Amino acid sequence: MNQDKPMKTEKNLSIIQKLKTWAKNLKKQLLVLYLAYRDERVSWYAKLFTMLVVAYAFSPIDFIPDFIPILGYLDDVILVPLGVSLALKLIPKEVLEDCKKKVEERQTTSKPKNWVTGVIIIAIWILVFIWVGKLVLSYMNH
Repeated sequence: MNQDKPMKTEKNLSIIQKLKTWAKNLKKQLLVLYLAYRDERVSWYAKLFTMLVVAYAFSPIDFIPDFIPILGYLDDVILVPLGVSLALKLIPKEVLEDCKKKVEERQTTSKPKNWVTGVIIIAIWILVFIWVGKLVLSYMNH
């Protein structure tokens, strides 16, 4: 019986390690997308979609709040990776390769900081909340 417990623990560690590797890879892909949507070789629609994916991934606000059991994490586990996958397909391969090299270089030196992008993301979410609030108020008044 004691031999079963170490096997389960090793298996759990393996799963945890795989999840950590997956999350690290996803974060790296998001950084690649962050750099790619700013590249002039990327079409406007790919830039727009990529910007929305990156903004949603880094935003603390989710469509489905995390406190809702199971459903709350579905957007993080399904929507973000799906969006990343689609965005990567929209961007030219040479742009992706250049951005991957830049991410590798930055990971050895420092993390990217773009306060302008952060302010834009926050402004977009504020506008969405104002719009939703007005819709709710107008619905309640009728």
